[in-house]
Amino acid sequence: MDTKKKVLVLGVGLQGKAVLHDLDRSPLVDEIVAGDLDLEAAQSYIAQAGLKKVRAVRLDASDDGQLRRVIRESGAQLVVCMLVPAFALSIARAAVDAGIAYTSSSYTGNLVEVNAEARAKGVTILPEMGMDPGIDLLLAQCALAELDEVHGLYSYGAGLPEPDCANNALKYKITWTIDGVLGAYNRPARYLLDGVEKRIPGTEMFRPENIRIADFPGLGPVEIYYNGDAVRYIEIFGLGKSVRTMGRFAFRYPGHSAFWSTMADLGFLNDEPTVVDGVPVPPRQFLAHHLAPRLQFEPHERDIVVVRIHTWGLKDGRKCDVVYDLIDYRDLESGLFAMNRTVGYTTSIAAQLILSGKITKPGVLSPVKDVPGRMVLEELKARGMHISRSVEDA
Repeated sequence: MDTKKKVLVLGVGLQGKAVLHDLDRSPLVDEIVAGDLDLEAAQSYIAQAGLKKVRAVRLDASDDGQLRRVIRESGAQLVVCMLVPAFALSIARAAVDAGIAYTSSSYTGNLVEVNAEARAKGVTILPEMGMDPGIDLLLAQCALAELDEVHGLYSYGAGLPEPDCANNALKYKITWTIDGVLGAYNRPARYLLDGVEKRIPGTEMFRPENIRIADFPGLGPVEIYYNGDAVRYIEIFGLGKSVRTMGRFAFRYPGHSAFWSTMADLGFLNDEPTVVDGVPVPPRQFLAHHLAPRLQFEPHERDIVVVRIHTWGLKDGRKCDVVYDLIDYRDLESGLFAMNRTVGYTTSIAAQLILSGKITKPGVLSPVKDVPGRMVLEELKARGMHISRSVEDA
């Protein structure tokens, strides 16, 4: 019987490359199969990066038959999905049918549809193990555990060029898909302020009344804007009625918000096509194709990722503030961006926790409830990420 630990990684994009690097270094993993639509590019990268345990296979994830064949023939005990979220459910279903575990960096979303079958078959499905979601949830898990009663929580996360290479008109460069960035720029927000639930339409995200300025380590002043739905995390974190304030934020350098507020007002973030010479062109799609080559890093330039959790409440009857920060920078030797590392390394660590038997619970899991947060943070620190903690009386 083959006792080798084998992992199938689907997607050799920016974040998938980081997964391969980390798994290749792991003494727990014997073999890695990397599935990607562009086989030649995947093979070229594997050779260039000197990854010894990795072999590539061609995979069209939209072909369910081919997907299931690749999973079966890989002999893997676990699938790591680093493809776009649209493929997540079909890949998770194929993994459950094959009786092997699944992890990813994407939101849980419709993976709940495989929960019952995964539990019945004893298969672990662990999404949301990236940077955001992922590291933010684990930092929050640790920070919240330090309070007896929680009154509020703010979660911040962003990836930016270092200040000295934020040298284009947007002061921004690409470390994940530009389409993903633009999609997030048009996402509505929901938050809780002093016990009152509030909402912001996606088209109004960057308006001046919704922006505030703060300083972050290594970045200086940044513009903070609301990022998605914070209220849903009250239930996810198991917080009670004592919580009066919940906010989830991202941030950019000054000037970014005014530009994108104008672009949103002009409809450039819309998906409804504009007909140009008889050809329907979605404005956001045009913008993504136009901007991507103009927002690239030079080989010597670094990005920086910052994730901060700030929670406050009562500890031993006293008002208390707890802040956890994680900061990471691009590794110029490997070329991996901080965004690649924080997303891909976290997903790789999740895979290794499953393979080692430290996570065995079946069904669709949550990082908040089912992952040993401090253990993952220690693993990230061992990979060179900077994590700090402060606890102060308020």
